[in-house]
Amino acid sequence: MNENAALPLNKIPFKHVDFLERAIDVERRPDGVIVLRQKIPLDPIRRSIPEYLAQWAKERPNDVWLAQRRGPDRAWKKVTYGEAKGMVDALTQAILDMKLAPERPIAILSGNSIEHALLTQAGMQAGIPVAPVSPAYSMMSMDHAKLRYIFDLIKPGVVMVQDGVAFSRALKALDLTGVAVIHVERPAEGIESRAWSELVATKPTEAVAKALAAVGPKTVGKLLFTSGSTGMPKAVINTQEMMCANVVMGQMTRKRGANDPKMVVLDWLPWNHTMGGNAGFHALLADGGTLYIDDGRPVPGMFEETLKNLRDVSPTYYTNVPAGFAVLATALENDDALARSFFKDLKILGYGGATLPDDLYTRMQRLAVKYTGNRIVFFTGWGSTETAPTATSTYWATERVGLIGLPHPGVELKMVPAGPKYEMRIRSIIVTPGYYKQPDLTAKAFDEEGYYKIGDAGTFVDPDDPAKGLIFAGRVVEDFKLMSGTFVHVGSLRVAAIAAASPVIQDALVAGQDRDYIGLLAWPNVEACKLVAGKAQAKIDEVVRDPKVIEHLRTSLHAHNSSSQGSSMRIARVMLMTEPPSIDGNELTDKGYINQRAALERRNALVERLYAAKPDADVIVVEG
Repeated sequence: MNENAALPLNKIPFKHVDFLERAIDVERRPDGVIVLRQKIPLDPIRRSIPEYLAQWAKERPNDVWLAQRRGPDRAWKKVTYGEAKGMVDALTQAILDMKLAPERPIAILSGNSIEHALLTQAGMQAGIPVAPVSPAYSMMSMDHAKLRYIFDLIKPGVVMVQDGVAFSRALKALDLTGVAVIHVERPAEGIESRAWSELVATKPTEAVAKALAAVGPKTVGKLLFTSGSTGMPKAVINTQEMMCANVVMGQMTRKRGANDPKMVVLDWLPWNHTMGGNAGFHALLADGGTLYIDDGRPVPGMFEETLKNLRDVSPTYYTNVPAGFAVLATALENDDALARSFFKDLKILGYGGATLPDDLYTRMQRLAVKYTGNRIVFFTGWGSTETAPTATSTYWATERVGLIGLPHPGVELKMVPAGPKYEMRIRSIIVTPGYYKQPDLTAKAFDEEGYYKIGDAGTFVDPDDPAKGLIFAGRVVEDFKLMSGTFVHVGSLRVAAIAAASPVIQDALVAGQDRDYIGLLAWPNVEACKLVAGKAQAKIDEVVRDPKVIEHLRTSLHAHNSSSQGSSMRIARVMLMTEPPSIDGNELTDKGYINQRAALERRNALVERLYAAKPDADVIVVEG
């Protein structure tokens, strides 16, 4: 037993991380607007992301860059930096041979894979934007409406799929006239398609180096898609300058020492989303680390793959959503060998998508102390697809979860008063020049001073000392009034409710506009509900009706109500939903948050049941 284990948790030191100084300049304007800036200037940035691959291929060609389980035996296939550079150059030549123009991007329909990574780098080397599309638009959608909309908007010259057979239904929903289709594994029947093996066999010429040299800061590297409140995805222009600047911001906020171990990451976050494809992927590439592509997910039936991978991989940095940490904590508490492997080289933890509940934070820290002797910093940040993505982060060893940190070097954060909170706006080198082929939407996205209007709200931990950080306070447009005229601040209430009901609620919709009281439509954390119910094999329909789960919710939310002041924070009723957030229904935003308004509108029938004069058996009455 280590010497720190007997101390109170808050007395145990954190494992050291060399963070940037919190040197924040605060401008207070007469109209109440506050502008925050990091006084330390941004370091010089690279011309393009592929320059990092060229660097490590030259300096450390034999180091493994990418690894992914493949084949019937699910062994790790590994690709070194040197091997990757050779294949990327071959793919670049193949793209140049196709004579694509930047106006005909490369669309990637399938998920994370070694080939996805290589083609992305090749496209950027050739000066052709790469557009990774959510696989859900192909595999889960019934009407392919969003996929067809994206296809019509960007008019790609190339479409890549990992397995043509799996994506055949989606491909057949598209007009592929003049489009080159690339498959890695099997071709789709009835669709002309080029094999990956053919492309990587292309012999590079001097044209590859010339193409890379021509790529500069303003070159469009990616088109990344939002899925927010406008109904159809917007294509956000990501320039090389945006992405490279965000890499350097991350390196400055968490400084790397010469003797630090090489970065090793196991990650599942999708590359069609800016957090996985930019924040995570680019940071690792810039550090010359090794990325193990995790085919697991923090959902029932798929997290076992993540645990299997963690028995092989000891990460130096690990990030997940709170639902993932909930399952991981339980696994680590019950598997000593897994816990030892997980914590062996771990330096920092990251979370996003929602606030980490306090009890889950405490469980992970007790495990960290048990296996390392120290607490481990939980790191998080805030931004969007339009900001490449991370504009703020918690670059200090904070005791508190739920913060979004402070501005990065090179970021100006404008806080515009909006009732008891602030609307947050961003001006920076990392902000997009606009939406692809949608100048009207671009114009609406910026204010008169050129700040991007992200639509999120925030508050200060301490208004008198902004350097203590900012708290995410939801979307500006989410708040509503009860029948009494009382304002309900959805962001803060949602976070508080999830934390209070931990661990059985994964996410929730806050209802009550023009009603007498607040109700919740909640998505259960199914694995946690099984533990509470003591029914490991129960199906979701059974477990959400289990008396122990219902009593846990009623008791925990009643305790939340008892400690809350005013009707704006008290929850009267709750219903657990079994249908996950819908892709076609536009219930998820680009940052992974639930689109409250769209989801409540789509689930109006459940809202009516929640507020029925005589509630049915699925409605849990917390207080009358």
